[in-house]
Amino acid sequence: MDDESLPPRQRQRQRRRRWAGFAACAMLVPALVSPPGAAPLAVVAALTLAVALLVWPIGRISLDQAAGGAALLSLAVDAAYFGPPGLVILWYPFETVALLVLLERVVRHVPSPRVAFVAPLTGAAAVLLPLRFTLHAPTTGLKESVAAALFSLFPVAVASGVGLYLRSLDNRRVHAVALARREQRLEVARDLHDFVAHEVTGIVLEAQAAQLSDVVDLEEYRALLQRIEQSGLRALDSMDQTVAALREAENRKWGEPPPTRLHGLADLPELVGRFSSMAAAEVALSLEDDVAGILSQEAEDTAYRVALEALTNVRRHAPQAGRVEVFAGRTADRAVEVSVADDAGPAAPAGTRQGGGTGLAGLDERVSALGGTLQAGPHGPGWRVQCLLPAPAVR
Repeated sequence: MDDESLPPRQRQRQRRRRWAGFAACAMLVPALVSPPGAAPLAVVAALTLAVALLVWPIGRISLDQAAGGAALLSLAVDAAYFGPPGLVILWYPFETVALLVLLERVVRHVPSPRVAFVAPLTGAAAVLLPLRFTLHAPTTGLKESVAAALFSLFPVAVASGVGLYLRSLDNRRVHAVALARREQRLEVARDLHDFVAHEVTGIVLEAQAAQLSDVVDLEEYRALLQRIEQSGLRALDSMDQTVAALREAENRKWGEPPPTRLHGLADLPELVGRFSSMAAAEVALSLEDDVAGILSQEAEDTAYRVALEALTNVRRHAPQAGRVEVFAGRTADRAVEVSVADDAGPAAPAGTRQGGGTGLAGLDERVSALGGTLQAGPHGPGWRVQCLLPAPAVR
């Protein structure tokens, strides 16, 4: 099979296997024309190079197992080799580089707690590798062996440091991806709660009202069914947009925020109109002319969601309200105020659905992050939700 037809990961594995095979053969060829004592040196150098170049895991063998095995084999050759010291020089540089590369990969990729065992073992193999020559050469001894081992500590420390740095980058990348996915899930949950649940609540209440009605009026029931149909279509539209946003997330660059539907204070008349068409209460909207558009897009969307959540709560918990007042305007200190007040109090009727979303608690976090405040509590004979968001004094 042509490599170009393989997935990128498999192509990388194929290339690494070729390089590993070539390197191993290059290490073994000199042993064919060398004394018999050179065979262990050539084999351990070839094996270490192959382990350092290959992509792991391979079958059931993981990187830490392969690296630990190569390091143990290298240490065993250090202890057991008594051949001519001059032969060591031929394979020493290649095995040293392979052990350093292997150490960097172990420190970067092997998970805890196994890295605490495999990394020191691999580092020890690189540090003690010069002893094959210094302990057996006629002109060197213990002093030279200690000096060579201390000198080898520097590249080992560099390889470990590089591995630790790349490991920290990998961990931060994984953490950032996890946070981005969590934020995307929360955004989807907010959209489902704020928009879909709003429409579904209206459908449920309309159906409940129809069951309790004793008046049989064909036109009234047609209007009721039409309102339910429109709410259902809006809920489906919100679901479609949410699903489309999730699908588009696969094509976005890493770190790019998830796409969302942004609403604003200019959308309040349409929202209040939908609410009043499905509620028995008298609904009054007071929207100052210069308030829409003065906030940032995120703040505008948050203010809209506060009004949406408050009206949804009126439907759920205060269906007996006779009047609902929605206000959006500037306060005396030039902040933007959005409030929803009713005259029916906070009591919820029996059978009201509980739970289903983050509600005002989640919105309070968003408002606080924008430097504003969100309050909900008794107001006159009823209940009021009030949101204050800071805005520029001059538009």
